Amino acid sequence: MNNVLVYCEMEDGAVADVSLELLTKGRSLANELNCGLEALVIGSELNGVENEVFSYGADIVHVADDKRLDPYSTLPHAKIAEDLFRGQKPVIGLFGATSAGRDLAPRVASVLKCGLTADCTALEIGDHVDNKTGKEYKNLLYQIRPAFGGNILATIINPETRPQLATVREGVMKKEKVTGNHKGEVKKIDAGKLLSDHDLIVKLIERHVEPRKVNITNSSIIVSGGYGVGSKENFKLLFDLAEVLGGEVAGSRAAVDSGFVEHERQVGQTGVTVRPKLYIACGISGQIQHRAGMDQSAMIISINDDPNAPINRIADYSIIGDLNDVIPKMIKYYKKNSK
Repeated sequence: MNNVLVYCEMEDGAVADVSLELLTKGRSLANELNCGLEALVIGSELNGVENEVFSYGADIVHVADDKRLDPYSTLPHAKIAEDLFRGQKPVIGLFGATSAGRDLAPRVASVLKCGLTADCTALEIGDHVDNKTGKEYKNLLYQIRPAFGGNILATIINPETRPQLATVREGVMKKEKVTGNHKGEVKKIDAGKLLSDHDLIVKLIERHVEPRKVNITNSSIIVSGGYGVGSKENFKLLFDLAEVLGGEVAGSRAAVDSGFVEHERQVGQTGVTVRPKLYIACGISGQIQHRAGMDQSAMIISINDDPNAPINRIADYSIIGDLNDVIPKMIKYYKKNSK
């Protein structure tokens, strides 16, 4: 009761990274609220999954293990999630902003008649005073996300309804295991008793899953290019630098829209969020839509011929110059000094 509850997705037999990130954030929120952290895992052949979830701070893991629950299907997963949320009455519920999370969270919110904020990039605990009534609300979930095309960051609250539900984009939260050998309680969910024939009316005939061609979210070094790179051909310089550094190439929305690089590599509000150890921004102006996807990088180096580019304000090091001159020199001297 009144705990924080995280829906954990399964991906290739393991808990998805976005869910582990949410468990880390959920643990932090639960500590601040002085309550417990619970997790819901739905799938098939889940033996031992609780050990992975416990290591990220969960106190209770609810496990629905049934061969009919893998892969994800809307009706049975929604029925299980709705039943658990109704019974546990968490104060906060967190879902990944994935295809499954975006499908499931609104269904839970609709059944429970509570608020839902999509695509959050930050979550905090705070208070609020209603200016009209003077009523004060304590320990609300501040659900922070870009709005108006990414020009502002909006803070959204649900003062009257519970639970407070949010979907969170992958990569915006840190993924950290708790210290020590944290253990909790496992509670089995009997899906056979809970699900009806109606919930299982959709049958999977055949399934084809195309693996990701590019996955930049876990790369520790990213060389990213914007419209200022100039052309698809010029992006070869970025690929050359990334190869030397052992990193991946990314791009801004402007670069993707111009056909310089494929959409799978897009970083920003409408792309993916990354937190590499090193982010090299080449020819990127640094509008808020792009910064929302990379401003948590450990170190940022900008290469831009405009000294007033917004990206320079968040960069640790700014190189003012033509990237066609700068990048070959970086490659040259890196090779020279790494021998």
